Amino acid sequence: MMRLWFGGLVIGLWLLLACAGMMFPLRPDEVDLTRILAAPGDGSWFGYDDLGRPLWDRVVVGARYSFFVAFFVVLISACAGTLIGTVSAYLGGWIDHATTRVIDVFLAFPGILLAIALAGVLGAGINNVVIALVTVGWVGFARLARAQVLSLKDREHVQAAVALGASRTRIVLRHLLPLITAPLIIEATFGVAGVVIAEAGLSFLGLGIQPPTPSWGSMIRDSGRYMLVSPHMMLVPGVALMLVVLAVNMLGDHLRDHLDVHLAERGRR
Repeated sequence: MMRLWFGGLVIGLWLLLACAGMMFPLRPDEVDLTRILAAPGDGSWFGYDDLGRPLWDRVVVGARYSFFVAFFVVLISACAGTLIGTVSAYLGGWIDHATTRVIDVFLAFPGILLAIALAGVLGAGINNVVIALVTVGWVGFARLARAQVLSLKDREHVQAAVALGASRTRIVLRHLLPLITAPLIIEATFGVAGVVIAEAGLSFLGLGIQPPTPSWGSMIRDSGRYMLVSPHMMLVPGVALMLVVLAVNMLGDHLRDHLDVHLAERGRR
């Protein structure tokens, strides 16, 4: 229960900052030379960076970009991967064989390294970050959907639907997809955490969101030179990134445990 409360609270705050932050009078790019490297105080909750910009404003704007990148990457990856994996497993034959080989090729490369290579080829920018992460993100959903459909397509209710003359589209939409939704949701929660880390990593390397637009990864990179004299520059975005990833993972663990118990009880019945 603690995992649910903590995860829900942090993710709710992240969503609030991402959405409601657009209505706040934020000044993430306002330079104040009199407050360079100023510690947290009355002027700003989290202090100021090396150019005198308020870290609170920059963290809130960074939360917005982090949330929207994670949302769109996971949404597109989940839809594309589920479609590819489901169709491949249900049709079988050479289609499934070719899809499996493509998945194996993608899995042969570390995902973050492939994303870095794609971002380097496509160029920096938030749109290219989304494209690069979607390119490597759909594989996990496709593999999971394929495995689930392979275990379900020969069950009695599916064979009964085939015998009654149901179309392939109807069988997939009515008899297969509802049964594989739970594991896909769990995969999506962990995927959000992975995308947040990947986006921050790309921005840290200069391949993601470009200055002066704030990103948690670029904020951590810029704070490296001032870590000893102004540790708040690194602690503020670093703690924000840690809390979001930890909360998403804890919520994913709770969903997995809850759905596993629910499915086990259904199986016993």
